[in-house]
Amino acid sequence: MFPALDTELKQETLPDPYEDFMYHHLQYYGYFKAQRGNLPNSATHQHVWKNNSRFLLNGSFGERDDLLPDPLQKEKLLWPIGLSSTVHRQLEAVNRDSLMRSSPLLRSRQLLYDDLGDINPRLREPRDLFALLSSSGPLLAPKWPIECEVIKENVRHIEWVPPQPEYFYQPTGNEKVPEIVGEEKGTVVYQLDSVPTEGSYFTSSRVGGKRGIIKELAVTLQGPDDNTLLFESRFESGNLQKAVRIDTYEYELTLRTDLYTNKHTQWFYFRVQNTRKDVTYRFTIVNLLKPKSLYTTGMKPLMYSQLDANTHNIGWRREGNEIKYYKNNTDDKQQPFYCLTWTIQFPHDQDTCFFAHFYPYTYTDLQCYLLSVANNPVQSQFCKLRTLCRSLAGNTVYLLTITNPSQSPQEAAAKKAVVFSARVHPGESNGSWIMKGFLDFILSNSPDAQLLRDLFVFKVVPMLNPDGVIVGNYRCSLAGRDLNRHYKTILKDSFPCIWYTKNMIKRLLEEREVLLYCDFHGHSRKNNIFLYGCTNNDRKYWLHERVFPLMLSKNAPDKFSFHSCNFKVQKCKEGTGRVVMWRMGILNSYTMESTFGGSTLGSKRDTHFTIEDLKSLGYHVCDTLLDFCDPDQTKFTQCLAELKELLQQEIHKKFSELGQDMDLEGSWSDISLSDIESSTSGSDSSLSDGLPIHLLNIADELKQKKMYKKKKKKQLQTRKQRNEQYQRNNLMRELKLTEDASERTGFASALQKQPTFFKNSENPSSTTMKNDKPRFNESKKLTFTVSCSPKRNTNTSQEPAPGMKPDWSRSRYPVAKRSRATMPTYPSLHVYTYP
Repeated sequence: MFPALDTELKQETLPDPYEDFMYHHLQYYGYFKAQRGNLPNSATHQHVWKNNSRFLLNGSFGERDDLLPDPLQKEKLLWPIGLSSTVHRQLEAVNRDSLMRSSPLLRSRQLLYDDLGDINPRLREPRDLFALLSSSGPLLAPKWPIECEVIKENVRHIEWVPPQPEYFYQPTGNEKVPEIVGEEKGTVVYQLDSVPTEGSYFTSSRVGGKRGIIKELAVTLQGPDDNTLLFESRFESGNLQKAVRIDTYEYELTLRTDLYTNKHTQWFYFRVQNTRKDVTYRFTIVNLLKPKSLYTTGMKPLMYSQLDANTHNIGWRREGNEIKYYKNNTDDKQQPFYCLTWTIQFPHDQDTCFFAHFYPYTYTDLQCYLLSVANNPVQSQFCKLRTLCRSLAGNTVYLLTITNPSQSPQEAAAKKAVVFSARVHPGESNGSWIMKGFLDFILSNSPDAQLLRDLFVFKVVPMLNPDGVIVGNYRCSLAGRDLNRHYKTILKDSFPCIWYTKNMIKRLLEEREVLLYCDFHGHSRKNNIFLYGCTNNDRKYWLHERVFPLMLSKNAPDKFSFHSCNFKVQKCKEGTGRVVMWRMGILNSYTMESTFGGSTLGSKRDTHFTIEDLKSLGYHVCDTLLDFCDPDQTKFTQCLAELKELLQQEIHKKFSELGQDMDLEGSWSDISLSDIESSTSGSDSSLSDGLPIHLLNIADELKQKKMYKKKKKKQLQTRKQRNEQYQRNNLMRELKLTEDASERTGFASALQKQPTFFKNSENPSSTTMKNDKPRFNESKKLTFTVSCSPKRNTNTSQEPAPGMKPDWSRSRYPVAKRSRATMPTYPSLHVYTYP
C-alpha cells in the first residue's frame, strides 16, 4: 500500500513507540527474553502472518496455557501473532499520520483520537485480534486480574432437570442459630491471599491471573482418617474467601467481596473434597449483607455431586436442612452482617461436591454455546456473531445479530428491532439461563421462530459483564461499580461494555424502530418472575407499556407474576439500562427480574425453579412477542380493557383508604400513575456508589471539555430583536405559571376531596386503537405495548382479578396468517441495511 515505507525500512529503522511498548510488555509476561537488538523487523516478518493460517486462530494472547506444549514454542507462536501484525499496522498508521499532517484531505479510520479532542492519535486495535470462535481453533481463555490466583482445572457441570418438584424448605422453628466464633477459636483450613478491595483499582490482566506457582491453600491431610474438608474457589465464578473449621463437621465460611470494593456478598460458589457419607455437616456463611433474603421463606442452597454426575447423570439439586438466615452477633463492624446456616449430608465418601447460590453459568459456558452456533451450518446463516467490544480486562463482549436474510432492501429496512441483554450483574446467573432458552428457541426451525426472524432484527448481548462473571463478583465490574447505574457514563475506557451497548442501540435507533428492550436480571428477595418498566407520559399511548407484561403473565401463569411488576421511574434508577433506553425513545423498555427461589403461582406453587423453568421463560418471551404484534388485535384490546379495570379497582382502593366512597364512572386518563403506583421498594438493586476516586478527575475534565465545545458565540441582535425575545419570554413564563397552577390541583389533591375529572366513560385513545389495527407492513407502527400494574399485593401467590381474566385462548393463530407470503410489499426507509 505504501511502497515508500518498505524502501525506508530497508535503509533504517523507524523509531516506533509501539515497539517499545510491545518489547516491555512481552518481557514482563515472560513471552520474550531476548535483548532489544534482537527484536525482529516487522516488515521482514510480515510473511509469517500472511502465510501461516494457524496464527490467525490462536492469536491475541487468548490461548490457554495447556494448548501450547512448552514455553519456547509459546514464544515462537506469540511473536508473529502479537507483534508482527500490530507493529506492521502501526507503521502503516504512522506513515498515514504523516501524510495526513501534510494533506488535510486525507483521513484514516485506523487512528483514534482522545475524547477530549487533543491531538494525540493512537492506533485502533486491529480487528484480527478480535479472534471469533472457530471450530479449528481453541476457545479464548478468560483473562483475570493479575492479582487473582487461578487453578488450572476446568470446572464444568452437566444440565439436569430433577424428576420431582423441589419444594421449599418448611421451617420447624427449632433451627439452630450457631454463634460465630471466628478463627480465634477455630482452625483456618482455607484462606485466599490478599485480594484487591476498596482503595485499590484494576490495572492489568492476563490469562491465568497471577504469575508463578499456584499455592495449595487447603490444609494437608494427615492420613486416610483425616476427615477435614478441602475447600477451593479459584475457578471461574468462584468466590470463597476463607473457611474456618469450628468442630469436626462444622465450618464457618467467609465470602470474598466484589473485587475493588468492600461489599456485595450474596453470590457464593465453591468446591469441597474429602467428604464423608452419612454424617451431618454444618456450613455457616458469616458475612452476607442483605437484611432480607429468600432463605427466610424456604429457599434451599444448591449442591452438585461429581460422582452422581459421572455415574447417574444427576446434576445440581436443592439440598439442605435446618436452614436459617439471621443477623450476625458480632458488632465490631460498621455495617451489620447476616448469616446463612444449613446442614447437609453428602451422598458419597471421598466425593467432590460444589455448593452455589444459584445454577452457575460461566463465561466459558457462553463461549462453548456460541461455538456450537458458529459451527452450525444452518444457524450461522441467520445468526451473525460479532465482537461488540473488549471488557476492562480484555475479554470479548459478544454481540449476536439474529434475523432471516431479507429479499430486498425495502424488506430489510422495514424490520423492527428487539434488543436483549443479560449478566450486567454477574452473580445473577438466572439471566443467562433465560437468555439461553430464548436463543435455543429463536435459533430453532420452529415456524414461530422463523416468523420472528422474518419480522425482526434481534440484537443480543448475552453477557454484558464477563469480567465480573469470571472473577465471581455478585454485582460489579472490575471498575468496582454497578454497571447498571452507569448507562449515562461518558467514560468509555472505564465502562466499555455498557458504553458500547448504549452506542450500538443509539445507532440502531437511527436505522430502524426498536420495538422492545429487555435486560435479564435475578432477584434475591422476591419469588416468581416479573418486569420493571417505565410509565409513558404520552396520553396517546396511555398504559401501552403494560400490555407486554400482562400478556406474558397469561402465557406463563405459573411463573410470571404481573402483580409484582412495577413501572415507576425513580430518580435513583436514572442510570439503569431500562430508564436510559426508555428516555432514548424505546417505549417498551424493561428489566426482567427472575427469582433465585421459585414460584408461588399455580401448579408450581412453593417449588424451586429449575434450569428448564428459566429456559422456558425465554420461549414465552418469544411467544408473547408474537401475540403482542399479531395483526389481529383481539388479545391486545382485551389486555387494555383489563388494565383499565385493574387501575379503576386500585383507585377505589385508594379512596377507601381515605374513607371516601365514590363511583368512578369517567375518564381517568389524566391521572398521574405515579400517584397510584408504589415505588419499587422491593427492587433488588442498589444505589449508585458514584465513580471511583481515580476516575472523578477524568470525568470532570471530560464534562468541562464537552461543555466548552458546545458553547457558541452569541450573535449580535438589534434592539427590535431583543424586544421581541423579551416579550416571548414573558409570554412563556405566564403560560408556565398557569400550567403549574392547574397541575397542582391534580390527582394527589383529588384523593383528599371529591374529584371532578371523571366525565367520559372511555379513554379517547383506546377507541382509536380498536378501530386502527396495526399491521406488520406498516413502516412506523408495528404494535403498541401496554400494561398497567396497580400497587403490588403483598400476597404474590394471587394473580390480578381472577374474575377479570378474558378468555385467553392458547391456540396459535394460523401459521399461514403469519407467513411471509401474505405480507405485502414493505415500504422503504432512509437506511437500507442487510443483516
